[in-house]
Amino acid sequence: MANRKLGCLSIFLFVALCASVLTNFILIAAVFSRVSGSSRQEEPTPSFRETIVQHGRKGSSDKIAVITLRGLISSSLPGNVGDSMVDDMKLALQQARDDEHVRAVVLEIDSPGGEVTASDVIYNWAVKTRAKKPVVVYMDSLAASGGYYVACGGKYLMANETTITGSIGVIIQTLNYEQLFNKIGLASVVFKSGKFKDMLNGARAVTPEEREYVQSFVMKTYEKFLGIVAKERNVPADVLRNTVADGRILSGKDALDNKLIDGLGQIEDAFGKAKELGNASDATVVKYGPPFSFGRLFRAFSSSSNSKIELTLPKQLVPQLETGRAYFLPSFYAP
Repeated sequence: MANRKLGCLSIFLFVALCASVLTNFILIAAVFSRVSGSSRQEEPTPSFRETIVQHGRKGSSDKIAVITLRGLISSSLPGNVGDSMVDDMKLALQQARDDEHVRAVVLEIDSPGGEVTASDVIYNWAVKTRAKKPVVVYMDSLAASGGYYVACGGKYLMANETTITGSIGVIIQTLNYEQLFNKIGLASVVFKSGKFKDMLNGARAVTPEEREYVQSFVMKTYEKFLGIVAKERNVPADVLRNTVADGRILSGKDALDNKLIDGLGQIEDAFGKAKELGNASDATVVKYGPPFSFGRLFRAFSSSSNSKIELTLPKQLVPQLETGRAYFLPSFYAP
C-alpha cells in the first residue's frame, strides 16, 4: 500500500515538473522572440480583447464596440495597454475606428471628470472616431464635469434618469497652512526667479495679484469648456452661462430638459441606438477589455495567495488631486 502511494506521488511530481518546465520554456521563448524581434521591426500596436456582450445574427460580421471610461480621468493613472488610462482610451477608440467590421461605438462613461488636458485629449479622439463612424455615449451613474466634456465628443448622448451629469466648470485648489506653521514655529523659505513662481505656496497668503491671475486662467479654461458644449449641443453660450453652466450637477432627466443630452434609457437602449445609427441591426455587441498576458495571470495567482485583507475605496470616491493642476470636477470631489 505504501509503495502504491509512493508511486502515485512520484507520477504527480513528474507531471508537475513537466508542466513547470513547459511553462518556463514558453515564457523564455516569448521573451526571446520579443527581444530579437524588436531589433528587426517595430512593435505592433497593442489591441484590446473583445468579449461578446450581445450576440448578433449568425453569419453577420458587423460589430458594435463598447468602450468604457471609468473613474478619475488622469494621465497619471497607469493603463492596461498604453502607458496611461488616457493612452488606453486613445488606443481603444483608434482600434474601433480602424476595424472595418465595427459599425458604431458605444462609449460608456462612469466618471466624475478629472484633469483638463486629459479630458480634452479623449474628447478629441472621440470626435475623430465620430467622423468615421457613429459614437453613442451612454452615461452611467456619473458623467460630470470632465466626464461630460468627453461625452460631448459623441454623436448621440444618452443617460439614465438618475445619472449625475453637468457640473460644467473648472477648479484649481491649494491648501493654506500658514496659521498652522505660525502656531508650531515653522517657516517656509523660498528662493524664486519671479513673483508668480510660488503663487500656490500654502505657507503664505495668496496676494490679490496672484488671485486675479489664477482666476483669469480658470475662466479662460472654463470658456473653452463652455464653447465646446455650446457647439456640440447647439445651445448659445450665453444661455448656458446664465443657466446650467455654473458648476451645478444635473440628473439625467434635467440634462435632457436642458438639451445637454439627446435621450434617456438603459445601456441596452444605447446598443440599439448604435445599431440604428450604424445601419447594423444584426451586429454583435462586443466590449473591449485588456488583452490576455501571462504577467496578468501570474499577478492574479500571486494576489490570491496573499492572506492579507485590505479595504480599498474606489478612486472616484477619493480622487488624488494634485495642487496646482486644473480639473474638470464637481466641487464636492475636491477634498
